[in-house]
Amino acid sequence: MLTKDKIYKACIYTINKKIDTLQDAINDAQKQANEYGCPKDRYDAFRSQLLRKKDMLSRQLQQAIDDKNNLLKIDFNKKNNIVEFGSFVITNKQKMFISVSLGKITVDNTDFYAISTLVPIYATIKGKKIGDKINNNGITLEILDIY
Repeated sequence: MLTKDKIYKACIYTINKKIDTLQDAINDAQKQANEYGCPKDRYDAFRSQLLRKKDMLSRQLQQAIDDKNNLLKIDFNKKNNIVEFGSFVITNKQKMFISVSLGKITVDNTDFYAISTLVPIYATIKGKKIGDKINNNGITLEILDIY
């Protein structure tokens, strides 16, 4: 059985992997900039490109760290009776973990989607209970379970 604990651990693993990958990419971009040396002139496009890449990756890393901190706030032992942050929601169409935006994750051969509270479907299902039906873009979703 797919438990909330397993889902939570899979999300933590996924976000840690993302953080490690971003940190490696930042280190690589910095290394390339260092190996390239000092700017050749005032408008050295290659070095500027490397530094912009490092800045972009740094912003992505900070977002991943923020996402991990949000995940760590979830009490996965709490029984949810309504759809809210930290809920695992099973509908007739899909399974969702209301947490941070990590996309599709597979645990025990079961796919679920880790979504944030900022995605439009969350606004549609927020506060709903087991048995509620929701129309989302012409598709009827029925909430079968929440935990």
